[in-house]
Amino acid sequence: MAKRPEKIEIGVIGGSGLYSMEALKDVRELKVPTPFGATSDLITVGRIGGVPVAFLPRHGKGHRILPSELPQRANIYALKKLGVRTVLSMSAVGSLRGELAPRHFVFPDQLVDKTWGRPSTFFGEGIVAHAAFAHPFCMDISRLMFRKAGKLGIKAHLGGTLVCMEGPLFSTKAESEFHRKMGWDLIGMTASPEAKLAREAGMCYCPVSMVTDYDAWREGEEVTASKVVETLCWNTAKAKELLAASIPEIAAHKSSCGCRAAMHNAVLTAEKAVPAAMRRKLSVILE
Repeated sequence: MAKRPEKIEIGVIGGSGLYSMEALKDVRELKVPTPFGATSDLITVGRIGGVPVAFLPRHGKGHRILPSELPQRANIYALKKLGVRTVLSMSAVGSLRGELAPRHFVFPDQLVDKTWGRPSTFFGEGIVAHAAFAHPFCMDISRLMFRKAGKLGIKAHLGGTLVCMEGPLFSTKAESEFHRKMGWDLIGMTASPEAKLAREAGMCYCPVSMVTDYDAWREGEEVTASKVVETLCWNTAKAKELLAASIPEIAAHKSSCGCRAAMHNAVLTAEKAVPAAMRRKLSVILE
């Protein structure tokens, strides 16, 4: 009897600077077909501390894909197809607060989406669904990683609002000041629609926001690509350390969150009215 493929319940999406995970053992690369096209790159699967893990570099190896061009539906679909239930999303962000300094890690609890034109749902084409998204991130997993970061000597913060801009240009000074006046704390370019799609897929989604700069509001310290790169190396090394230490605990953790039940009763279309083609297309998402 053929052995069933092992389910991989933890997925890591690597952001700017994080294109590989040396802690992964027994690795192999997979091309996972999806009805939404190709993923950002091949998915590397392996083990960390004996725990099966899938790793996907968000921008592709060599950083080839703009935030606006990311195949985020394909990425989330492919991870779900592999069995992933928890997504650890690593990303470089700008800080809108003086106390959130470069080299600090933040585990935000809220999201503001200021992107446009990005496909942000798996649904449509004959099937309607409305997922609850009041609490966009899995704070159960975030709290676990926050505590682990502190033990590793990483300056970490729990909570805060992350605003996702379209990019690829950085903010103007006026935009940065506006975001501060709104009370927002961090700014990035990739959390949305990634978090929305993870919610529709019934996944726990934990963003690890690694501060590289002060966006454009701090006089004389406006963000540039070269400044971001200066901090990326340190952040990336610490991110790999944090992931290696956290993943075995996450795998053993019994989550009390409601992320995985978010789609219960969320589909409003009568089952008989769902087009057969869409039912097949979304079988992985709806299972």
